[in-house]
Amino acid sequence: MEEPVIRAEVGTELNGLTGEINRCFRTKSSRETARKYLLGLLGSAERKNGWQMSEQMGETTPYKIQQFLYRGRWNADEVRDCLYDYVTDKLGAPEGVLVMDETGFLKQGTKSAGVKRQYSGTAGRIENCQIGVFLTYAASKGYTILDRELYIPQEWAADKERCRAAGIPEECTFRTKPEMALEMIERADAAGIPYTWVTGDCVYGEYYRLRQSLEANNKGYVVAVSGKACVWMGCKQIRISDMTAALPEDGWTRLSVGNGTKGERLYDWMLFDINTPSELPGQRKLLFRRNISRPDDICAYLCYSPESVGLAAFAGVAAIRWTVEMCFAESKGEVGLDHYEVRSYQGWYNHITMVCLAHALLTVLKTLPVFAEVLSEILSDMPADSLSAFKRGRGL
Repeated sequence: MEEPVIRAEVGTELNGLTGEINRCFRTKSSRETARKYLLGLLGSAERKNGWQMSEQMGETTPYKIQQFLYRGRWNADEVRDCLYDYVTDKLGAPEGVLVMDETGFLKQGTKSAGVKRQYSGTAGRIENCQIGVFLTYAASKGYTILDRELYIPQEWAADKERCRAAGIPEECTFRTKPEMALEMIERADAAGIPYTWVTGDCVYGEYYRLRQSLEANNKGYVVAVSGKACVWMGCKQIRISDMTAALPEDGWTRLSVGNGTKGERLYDWMLFDINTPSELPGQRKLLFRRNISRPDDICAYLCYSPESVGLAAFAGVAAIRWTVEMCFAESKGEVGLDHYEVRSYQGWYNHITMVCLAHALLTVLKTLPVFAEVLSEILSDMPADSLSAFKRGRGL
């Protein structure tokens, strides 16, 4: 494909998406800032914060960006709804998979909405941080973030004065992370997002109401569970940890679940029938995955499919969970998911939602040949460093 044609396709994609989100912004100025912000997130600035974004966008001060995030009169949920439409149109497929997970945002101080010392998977330890719960979408055309919620710990929800100071709405109550995930799945259903499966780790897999809701809506799931979980097999209730310890040495099926950074990802798998309520059309299963090089490393998954499928289908869905880690890594590394400096509740949603939009756009653009060079040229058309004079005046 010739470069001018590629450039035209990239430009068309950018213009199409920004045209869709224009309805979410009331004024011409806010629409222009939204477009610049989206382009800035895709740009080459090392940090996608107010100062560097403003510099890249050709602004003479950082105030416009700060106003856009802090006090902009636009609704992030309306932009998220545009994201739903965009992902459905560009990446949607009937066999799509929704993936639930969370990521931490390290923060200093006590003022940022929802911040506290809590476990962060990003850091691998307890840190002062905010936690975002995310729903991502994966299909044959690509994967991207679909929805987001800021986790508000219980002590925050109980302190109305602290919530008001951080801009957390009065109606915001404490919700667990699995409850947030279920709400996002229900929103995806209402928006008509095409999917067949849901997957996630044990934080979400052990939430019974989530699994029950998926079964009631004829959706399949493959969700991790810890050793403390129990299943019914016949007339006996069996603890997962006891069953894991008694797994036989033979009877495993070795399957490839795709290529990873180090080549083909091979695991051993074993599938068991477990009790399924008679009113359900499908079958519940219990799936085990064993690491080939470390046989003691075994993961368990509760599974359900409204239609009859085999081991390979369940294993394939379990393996798709890795795409959420890629979404986080790409969003943080390429479009500034964790580069924000806002403290307020609404500021968090404004930045994160625009990042989700930027990542979805990036995912779609990556399907175009040599898009990176063309995108770089388009971004280079933006005004040059006009913040210098402002910085000099401030002694910065």
